[in-house]
Amino acid sequence: MATETTTVSPSQTTTTLPLHDRVAIVTGGSRGIGKAIALHLASLGAKLVVNYNSNSTHADLVVSEINSDSNSDSNRAIAFKADVSDAAQVKSLFDAAESAFGSPIHIFVNSAGILDATYPLISATAVEEFDRTLAVNTRGPFLCCREAANRLKRGGGGRIICLTTSLVASLQPRYGAYTASKAAVEAMVKILAKELKGTGITANCVAPGPIATEMFYEGKSEEMVKKAVEVNPLERLGEVEDVAPVVGFLAGDAGEWVNGQIIRVNGGYV
Repeated sequence: MATETTTVSPSQTTTTLPLHDRVAIVTGGSRGIGKAIALHLASLGAKLVVNYNSNSTHADLVVSEINSDSNSDSNRAIAFKADVSDAAQVKSLFDAAESAFGSPIHIFVNSAGILDATYPLISATAVEEFDRTLAVNTRGPFLCCREAANRLKRGGGGRIICLTTSLVASLQPRYGAYTASKAAVEAMVKILAKELKGTGITANCVAPGPIATEMFYEGKSEEMVKKAVEVNPLERLGEVEDVAPVVGFLAGDAGEWVNGQIIRVNGGYV
């Protein structure tokens, strides 16, 4: 019996990327870890909404880098300004994602966050600074997770990923407000994963250790940086490229069975 064969030329061969045409929102996506995550998700085929709050130039550069990639179609990313601590602006962020790409949102990554670079003791922390920290780092993820829980694609492929910190485990002095703000998010996301039963949406946290970003270096002495390196078993600071692939894994189909978890990406720091 003859066997029919089909010849496909190299120009006809296509590879479907793991996040092909899935829509992702990354808050705080213009700089640091958020930028690396946005670029990595785009490299996996996702369409991106790069959220920022204060610097449109940085956000536009990330969008330009994604859209100029010769291996992808143009207009695969947009920048959108929104304060994540404001409920109306969070809604507008999700509206913009749906409108821009004409598709349900599949992936939400919360990377927006602030840190008081004076590193005060709790006894010296101003109430105003405590409130500001919780507004961005806790209220923001709450509003975004609430919106995502109601609007992400049902039936599989929906992913909620919040960036927290390994300080929740190590509990270092001078990070009281920051650590408390992130600990609340970890508790909330664990509960959210259970509440989303039946939707096919997963919810997890990625908790980096010390990562070499502007936010990490700000306000730190050379001795503080040296100490962060010395206490790590791998004897270095983390890089944004150490974190982004973990988020990429959770965002894809291979990460479906990881749900309600805190993944501490820190080289053994704690």
